[in-house]
Amino acid sequence: MAAQHRIVLIISGGIAAYKSLELIRRLKEKGIAVRCVLTKGGAQFVTPLSLAALSEEKVYQDLFSLTDEQEMGHIQLSRQADLIIVAPASADILAKMTAGLADDLATTVLLATDKPVMVAPAMNVRMWDHPATQANLAILKDRGVSVIGPNEGPMACGEFGLGRLSEPAEIVSAIQAALSDSSAPSEKPLNGRKVLVTSGPTHEPIDPVRYIANRSSGKQGHAIAVALAAQGASVTFVSGPTNLPDPTGVTTVRVETAQDMLTACQAAQPVDVAIFAAAVADWRIASQSDLKLKKQDGAECPTLTLTENPDILKTIAAPSPDRPALVIGFAAETGSVIEKAIAKRARKGCDWILANDVSLGTGTFGGDNNTIHFITQTGAEDWPAQSKAAVAATLADRIVVYFKADAGSKSKK
Repeated sequence: MAAQHRIVLIISGGIAAYKSLELIRRLKEKGIAVRCVLTKGGAQFVTPLSLAALSEEKVYQDLFSLTDEQEMGHIQLSRQADLIIVAPASADILAKMTAGLADDLATTVLLATDKPVMVAPAMNVRMWDHPATQANLAILKDRGVSVIGPNEGPMACGEFGLGRLSEPAEIVSAIQAALSDSSAPSEKPLNGRKVLVTSGPTHEPIDPVRYIANRSSGKQGHAIAVALAAQGASVTFVSGPTNLPDPTGVTTVRVETAQDMLTACQAAQPVDVAIFAAAVADWRIASQSDLKLKKQDGAECPTLTLTENPDILKTIAAPSPDRPALVIGFAAETGSVIEKAIAKRARKGCDWILANDVSLGTGTFGGDNNTIHFITQTGAEDWPAQSKAAVAATLADRIVVYFKADAGSKSKK
């Protein structure tokens, strides 16, 4: 299959460089040709031979290689691509990009390019949080550089926090979304389709300081939004409070409470598809205090009276002129997952349910992986354990198939 697009992948130093091998494989599967530029730091973790074997292209390393300059000058290397991505992007190379340095092949290519640039940062959480790194990212974003991730989780150094390289499937989705602007509309199967995706938790205030919440990280909803944008859909992304950066290629609406989320979802109507991946709080405080509740020595703890939150999934799935053609919910369950999800699909009136086990120890809430039971009117289908980005890509593919089948049935009438 001839490649429709070509990218330059710059691999900088860091343990996350090993993920570049999987990234190349996934890009090739999508018909995207990859040329690799390997920095000296990156070469400490992956070899040119591995990269060349997977990409089926020469790997470029040395700015001053006369052979390389004769065969593929750095100016041509920077321009004979549809997009340049740095993955992993270390704190060092981000700083060099900000300063406009060109002291090796990678930074020279970045300075010489006139094509879109993306970076997928990967570094220690303290390096990520450092004001210098955040200032560099702000400058790069102002210059039009797209940023993918990073994710939150355990690191090779033993610490925990933001700084993990996004999973290869997430990066591929972001690349596809970025390349979609240069693709003919007919090449994107969901072009012209409007999609609503909710994500993250909701925060229900108790007083000006405290709130009720849950452990949702928003990673699954974020990945779904990116995957659908990559298929050409126009995505409205309604997210509760998370630590994740806004996904690229979508319209993001930030909300806090369940009522805020319902209002945003109703404002986004009409849409073709509505996907409710958010973990919305079932209850809120019946009467929120305008003042911080104070602990009084010897006094009893205050009693919090709860009231039910609006049921967003059931509201949007209800029959109406604006009901989406496809309404998809999530069921985060503990025990008898499939049975509870089947009952939830019928109770809510939605078309599909993606059910998962969120029992303690599964690592689903906050983790990078998910195990889905796909529930439809015809039954349950078990998907293999996979990354949340892979779950998102699988769901996006199912949605594409659904609309192709729908279009086919209408054409026969």
